[in-house]
Amino acid sequence: MTQGFEFTPAEREETLALYNKVKELIAPSLMEGDEERIRRVLHESLERNVLQRDVFGLNPILLGFQTARIVVEEIGLRRDAVLAILLRPGVEEGVLTIDAVRQEFGESVARILHGLQRIQELYKKNPVVESENFRNLLLSFAEDMRVILIMIADRVNLMRQIRDVMAEDGSRYEVRGARYDTGLRVSEEAAYLYAPLAHKLGLYKLKSELEDLSLKYLEHDAYYHIKEKLNATKAARDAYISDFIEPVKQKLEATGMRFHIKGRTKSIHSIWQKMQKQKCPFEGVYDLFAIRVIIDCPEQQEKMQCWQAFAIVTSMYQPNPKRLRDWLSVPKSNGYESLHITVLGPGQKWVEVQIRTERMDEIAERGVAAHWRYKGVKGEGGLDEWLTGIRQMLESSSGMEVMDQFKMDLYEDEVFVFTPKGDLYKFPKGATVLDFAYHIHSKIGNQCVGARINNKVVSLRQQLQSGDQVEIMTQTNQKPKQEWLSIVKTSRAKSKIRLALKETQQRDGLMAKEMLERRFKNRKVEVDESIMMHLIKRMGFKEVSSFYRQIAEGQLDANEVVDKYLEEKQKSTTVTGDNQARSAAEFQFDDALAGASAIGQADDVLVIDQNLKGIDFQLAKCCHPIYGDSIFGFVTSGGGIKIHRTDCPNAGELRRRYGYRVVKARWSGKGSSMYTITLRVVGNDDIGIVNNLTSIISKEERLMLRSINIDSHDGLFSGNLVVMIDDTTRLEALIRKLRTVKGVKQIQRI
Repeated sequence: MTQGFEFTPAEREETLALYNKVKELIAPSLMEGDEERIRRVLHESLERNVLQRDVFGLNPILLGFQTARIVVEEIGLRRDAVLAILLRPGVEEGVLTIDAVRQEFGESVARILHGLQRIQELYKKNPVVESENFRNLLLSFAEDMRVILIMIADRVNLMRQIRDVMAEDGSRYEVRGARYDTGLRVSEEAAYLYAPLAHKLGLYKLKSELEDLSLKYLEHDAYYHIKEKLNATKAARDAYISDFIEPVKQKLEATGMRFHIKGRTKSIHSIWQKMQKQKCPFEGVYDLFAIRVIIDCPEQQEKMQCWQAFAIVTSMYQPNPKRLRDWLSVPKSNGYESLHITVLGPGQKWVEVQIRTERMDEIAERGVAAHWRYKGVKGEGGLDEWLTGIRQMLESSSGMEVMDQFKMDLYEDEVFVFTPKGDLYKFPKGATVLDFAYHIHSKIGNQCVGARINNKVVSLRQQLQSGDQVEIMTQTNQKPKQEWLSIVKTSRAKSKIRLALKETQQRDGLMAKEMLERRFKNRKVEVDESIMMHLIKRMGFKEVSSFYRQIAEGQLDANEVVDKYLEEKQKSTTVTGDNQARSAAEFQFDDALAGASAIGQADDVLVIDQNLKGIDFQLAKCCHPIYGDSIFGFVTSGGGIKIHRTDCPNAGELRRRYGYRVVKARWSGKGSSMYTITLRVVGNDDIGIVNNLTSIISKEERLMLRSINIDSHDGLFSGNLVVMIDDTTRLEALIRKLRTVKGVKQIQRI
């Protein structure tokens, strides 16, 4: 061996043993010349003296063989994955190139190595590994799923070796320096990144090992405390499980049922999580284990026999009704089926019992679609079926050939991009710089003029690509434009642009109105609103907002408007005391006085049944009336008027106690104002249901989603959608469309 990298006798012996073991396991998949070529590359890497021990002092070649054994024995990969693992150090140190690998070992091995390189480059961006988006980005960067599987195996192996090079009491781990800092990072990544990935792929054994080992280094005292407690109570726990199971077993056998019962102790990490969540000591975690009754019966008898077993268990042990989970009658949206009940066992100890059939257990244990979300890992729609397919491929030797052609398509409709600080965001494919800007903040979006993507200046129309690092450029004089709506892809950006445009139009309209009023004042003309409204209609404007917008944009000259007003006034037959002569039906209130409940130009009008000039009105917040609702007015103690819906929850009380203050009111004109309403939605917690609801809203004209608040519990969700809308006709149409969404059970306006 060359100076600087020398095998110890123990390392040489272990490497040779692993070499023979891995060779034996993958022998049927090896090609002629593979063994000689891989030996040559490893020898050349050692001769060039480019390979170095890592910060933990570990031998990279030995690490490679250890990882190779994991991917073969515990995951089921073969030749291409093993060769990629063994060649990886040489490729990273420049001993050979990806092209050379392609020529000597084939396209599949080269593709795996290329994927490993891409992810290594991704790590250099220093992203937040705890992010679910980062896990998804890793998946989208993996051209071949074996890349992700190798990374998981590699991290399991590294965590095992860190355990070996550190004293069991953690004393070497406490030494400050590069090893300490790297150990922390490696352990954190194992917990936050690799364990969830392993879980998603159904690699439950590796997932539990990663969680336990990372806990050992991140929470050393807690880990050994729980481990010692479990060891001390193992004999008693096994005896208790046996005492619990035996009478249940006898009762079930008496029915002629075919079944088996097993008890399992929770992992150290799982127990620690419960201690943290429940804020209790080890002794306070009563469900250290679960009893599982698994019934073997035809599918048509499943429910009957499960409930029969449930009846037997609960007749023997007192159940806790608050802890019953019936995913048998109504399976979880991910397909999980089982009966869970917590009962009071011998010695007054609570025990969780799970009752299911062989088929249900197969789905729960092997079908990632059910199990990973059952354990509380959140995910995206479509991942379930996709991951189940991967798992089936991995468990079938004949399916390994398919892996060579397997391409990631789950995230083909999504891109993941970074901020300059390394934060990671997810967008639909086709999203632009402007989408990114509005995702950060409305103000940044409104002032966006472009961006620097990977330090290259681009326009705000530039589409985003996975892995891009995006820095938004802004200018204070920039304003949202109507054409921006066709640039952005996300409904979030569209709604923010629409809102900004409306606010701009409203602001410009108010400025135009003030300017026109100054022109009238300068010419000492007192404005009669009825004549002004008549003039606006005669000029061809259906909406007052359009009239003021044209003044603001310079399409109409304010002085010409004053001249036309004077002409119109001269034509009109106005009489002295006009205010006294006008009927109540002509008295109009501008909707701009409605406050925060309405957004838009002041052109929706109300008719009040008395000629009360100068009295403001507001739309009541208790019932949020909108154009088209049947309404009435209520004179407040301050002299103003609150407008309520006739079906307002407070209407009966107001009429009963203050009938003398109730006045008639009705809508007399339709303008461009938009009003806030809240819809209460209840439905099944199916994958994608919320996206389907918001998608319908985002596609509607003159409609804006302001906020959404959803709560999910036991397979159902309920929540409020706050929407800006202009009238009841459009509201009724919207409710009809939302009711067509699969899974929606109830929609009502509140």
